[in-house]
Amino acid sequence: MSIMAQIFGFLSDQLLKMTWLSELTRLLVEKVFGLSIKERLGGSIHFFIYDTIKIFILLSILIFIISYIQSYFPPERTKKILGRIKGIKGNILGALLGTITPFCSCSSIPIFIGFTSAGLPLGVTFSFLISSPLVDLASLLLLMSFFGVKIAIAYVVVGLILAVIGGTLIDKLGMEKYIQEYVLEIGNTDTELVEMNREERISYSRSQVAEIIHKVWLYVLIGVGIGAAIHNWIPQSLIEKIIGSNNPFAVILATIVGIPMYADIFGTLPIAEALFGKGVQIGTVLSFMMAVTALSLPSIVMLSKVVKPKLLAIFVTIVSIGIMIIGYLFNAFSYLLI
Repeated sequence: MSIMAQIFGFLSDQLLKMTWLSELTRLLVEKVFGLSIKERLGGSIHFFIYDTIKIFILLSILIFIISYIQSYFPPERTKKILGRIKGIKGNILGALLGTITPFCSCSSIPIFIGFTSAGLPLGVTFSFLISSPLVDLASLLLLMSFFGVKIAIAYVVVGLILAVIGGTLIDKLGMEKYIQEYVLEIGNTDTELVEMNREERISYSRSQVAEIIHKVWLYVLIGVGIGAAIHNWIPQSLIEKIIGSNNPFAVILATIVGIPMYADIFGTLPIAEALFGKGVQIGTVLSFMMAVTALSLPSIVMLSKVVKPKLLAIFVTIVSIGIMIIGYLFNAFSYLLI
């Protein structure tokens, strides 16, 4: 057992955490730039270079693999699968299918429109809408890289639970009449499914890597830059005072602060890593991440063009309360995860 643990630890350090890259970056900063990573400037440069390269390496590999898998589940096929299953099983399947779509919240909304116009149950489409930006295979492995296996798995599990519960509640409330009329009038525009061969799947996966990198690179750089500033320039005492464990409203505050921001999980992780490194509790950090990815202001504005104000308010309320509950639960049981 100890040998297996050592092997797993080695693979985690070298493949996910990329300690080799951290060491190379340290040598670059100290030998080429002549700065110590123990000082603020050197530490910030090391954080920025190391995290940026690590994220883009992992992102490219993971998006390629996920896109290859996703090529077997185009929106048309996904709609047919979801259309056959009703009730809580449909919500569970909708949430699970959301995990194989590496989209931000804004990118998920056009698919949400397609699902709704095709007549899929509203609760199922909302389960998909919640889980798609919040939980995917890439986020699982990236979270492992930053926070370890236990926290990553727990994050994915609670994210799926939130998606299932959120979609189920919306379904039970009977909110179909609060969909904008034009969405319902679009109708089902399914096209005949075209099977890809191996070369086409590889080509599709490569194009997805290029497309998603093009969409997120700026947010990754901004997120890493903010993370570097938090990690090396903002005093720990100030962060602890605002969202530290002594503030009982830290989770609520982190959720509220996260909503106006727009980024996907790839740009949010470096900020979360820096906050965690400054002593912010893991539940508070994850609440911030979830709010940014699932309830960004731009996605809420886009969703307001699809659903009426009452349904939008219910969606935001359910997800916000769910994120806060998750944050407080993680804080309460953090000793089991860290």
